[in-house]
Amino acid sequence: MVYASDFRKGITFQINGEPHVVLDFQHVKPGKGAAFVRTKYRNILTGATREEAFNPNDKFPKAHIETKTMQYLYNDGELYYFMDQETFDQVPIMQEQVEDAILYLRENDLATIKFYKGNAFLVEPPNLVNLKVTETEPGVKGDTANNVTKAATVETGAVLQVPIFIQEGEIIAIDTRTGEYLSRAK
Repeated sequence: MVYASDFRKGITFQINGEPHVVLDFQHVKPGKGAAFVRTKYRNILTGATREEAFNPNDKFPKAHIETKTMQYLYNDGELYYFMDQETFDQVPIMQEQVEDAILYLRENDLATIKFYKGNAFLVEPPNLVNLKVTETEPGVKGDTANNVTKAATVETGAVLQVPIFIQEGEIIAIDTRTGEYLSRAK
């Protein structure tokens, strides 16, 4: 069992027999009245997001989530195929479940996939990836004002803001949690 007072980002629990994951939470102690936990959570099966306040003493059954590291193989237009590194089984995953992660995954890259009762529901790329810049405007010499950025497209199709000195063909480090440029890859 999980108490609402124990909620943290990523905690999984069940309401009405359906699994949910905590996206955001805030413990609130108003001047008058009882404390409560303001929670934003997502239904793992449907993807629906909801905000609700819970009593800190509310108890929920824990949703058991299985996590595997799998290799991204290919996309056939509708499904994305990942291979289990231990059993070599291929798992097809729908576009809706990979749309954020696929922006940072190349073929043969490893990703973390979460399963509930044998069904994949979330694909997470590594927190840090190194990708090649395939398209960006050339930097203008002398345009060195503080924090000048420009749009750049990387080899997976993701578009992000990079410093003006980054050129096509360079490999850059990207934080996949925020989608932000970190540095030139070493």
